[in-house]
Amino acid sequence: MNKLSIKEASSIFYVSGACDKNSIASYTPRLDFEKYTQIVFDFSGISSLDTTGIVFFLCLKHELEAKGKSVEFKNLSEQNLALFKLCEKNYTPDASLPKSAKKASLKGFFIALGERSLASFISLKNFISFTGMVFLSFFQCLLKPKDFRFISFLYHIEHSAFKALGIIALSSMLIGVVLAYQAAYQLAQFGANIFIVDLVGISATREIAPLITAIIIAGRSASSYTAQIGVMKITDEVNAMNTMGFDSARFIILPRVMALTLAMPFIVIISDIVSILGGMIIADFSLGINYFEFIRRFKEAIELKHILIGIIKAPMFGLLIGLIACFRGFEVKNTTESIGIYTTKSVVNAIFWVIAFDAVFSVFLTKAGI
Repeated sequence: MNKLSIKEASSIFYVSGACDKNSIASYTPRLDFEKYTQIVFDFSGISSLDTTGIVFFLCLKHELEAKGKSVEFKNLSEQNLALFKLCEKNYTPDASLPKSAKKASLKGFFIALGERSLASFISLKNFISFTGMVFLSFFQCLLKPKDFRFISFLYHIEHSAFKALGIIALSSMLIGVVLAYQAAYQLAQFGANIFIVDLVGISATREIAPLITAIIIAGRSASSYTAQIGVMKITDEVNAMNTMGFDSARFIILPRVMALTLAMPFIVIISDIVSILGGMIIADFSLGINYFEFIRRFKEAIELKHILIGIIKAPMFGLLIGLIACFRGFEVKNTTESIGIYTTKSVVNAIFWVIAFDAVFSVFLTKAGI
């Protein structure tokens, strides 16, 4: 393979060999630009050039010009020069050198860690500002209820929540079956068959059913919200709405977030019922506990607080999923690739924070003796 080579001769740097994605990936810069104020890259010796190589040099040029140096490219063929101009026209100034071209070292690791930490901090700050904007729009709608898009709200309840009932019911049924089936054998060894009702009832209503419901909604509806808003950004619908004086938070975000927030408790109730039904089937099949005995024990052993805790967590999960999904949708850039990137981020973030908040709730409520 013809490797990339850059040789220094005074302030002129002669570029030779292949300047493409393969050579850039294995190239480690060892060049000293600090002593020069005017730098020239001579491309007379290159054998091949592609957009990866061009972006590498454009990024290098941007970093050097940021330090007050003058950079010039010479001896490019007519074809390569046209490609260079095209890439430079669409070049993003905040792009960085390809990671593969950065020197791998302990220092580089900590620099990358710092960059990621800073990016996460900025993203968190933007999300908090975004949440504040949504709540402000919500309070404005409380003062002027006519401004709330009720038809859109009902549409999103139907498509984002109620149309997911099938897969949620099936998943909840299977979860109830798995919980009961795994417990049945262990309880039968100790003659404690009836306690399967306690195990299934508390774990399903308090933790499992709300969590499974939230995860499915995050995977199904969060991705949908992010993709929809992302396409609206790419097609300039959001800009058009802002130009016409429409509040994007009130017209786009609020109906979606409110739909998930208010629909989640009803979905969780259905998930509770179906998961308990799955446990009843296995209790009757494996342990000989019929449905009437199961229901009688359920009324005696399962306190109302366990059911209410699961239902109370549901709107919080819905609010969190809706906010994250819409936030990531508005982060989409003007490329189709970014829709996939931010849709993935939306689902991953929503599922992670649902699980994290559920863990916080569980620890807090346990410590509080609830």
